[in-house]
Amino acid sequence: MTRILPLNDGNTLPQIGFGLWQVPADQTARVVREGLATGYRLIDGAAVYGNETGLGEGLRQSGLPRDAVFVTTKIWNDHHGYDAARRALDASLARLGLDRIDGLLIHWPCPEHDRYVETWKAMVDLRAEGRVTSIGVSNFLLPHLKRLIAETGVTPALNQIELHPRLGQAALRAAHRRLGIVTQSWTPLGQGKSFATPAVAQAAARTGRTPAQVVLRWHLHLGCAIIPRSSRAAGLAENLALWDFDLTPAEIEAITALDTGERTGPDPMLFA
Repeated sequence: MTRILPLNDGNTLPQIGFGLWQVPADQTARVVREGLATGYRLIDGAAVYGNETGLGEGLRQSGLPRDAVFVTTKIWNDHHGYDAARRALDASLARLGLDRIDGLLIHWPCPEHDRYVETWKAMVDLRAEGRVTSIGVSNFLLPHLKRLIAETGVTPALNQIELHPRLGQAALRAAHRRLGIVTQSWTPLGQGKSFATPAVAQAAARTGRTPAQVVLRWHLHLGCAIIPRSSRAAGLAENLALWDFDLTPAEIEAITALDTGERTGPDPMLFA
């Protein structure tokens, strides 16, 4: 199982979930079913992943009560704007076979289009209507967050950002703490690029854990939520088995020092 983080809207978020990015549509129901059977209670999806139908199927096949699982989806870049965002949620709910979503995020700010505030206003209204429980953003930088808050008075519950040992995002994490926003790490393993470093390898040897488990435990020590991805039952179990060991302060510091600012994904200021 996993621990629970409080959100600034009075709701809660499982600290560990699993993501469905790049999971083939014909495997999604199985992966969701196996993940929930393993003990996960957060599924991170998105409209652009093309597998929301399988997410809903797996959720129903699990036999778990609907309220036991936190389901996230995201509004893609071509549905920014007030009316378009509402239509995007309608379409996602229809594919999922659900009448509400637990977490709805703006997938990217797309500052060149300059419509993310309109999108946010739609999400605020959707939450008030009870169709969405919690609202947040993904890949937003501090100027984007400040503008949302200034123009609507509503602070995102979470910001899902690329975060791994080579991209530690210290300044943005600190801003999240000041604003009461949960940091949720996507690509938390950083494509494994830090696994062979002495910082990770030595911690793995000392704890008897895999490099992946060491890196994921580092995220938890930072206070982040994480959504690692695996399509294998064994991988899903490994990524959840993080609570029975700790890293030392020196190990956390050494892994944190691996930061080079290297992104695996797009620059949020430029991506549209």
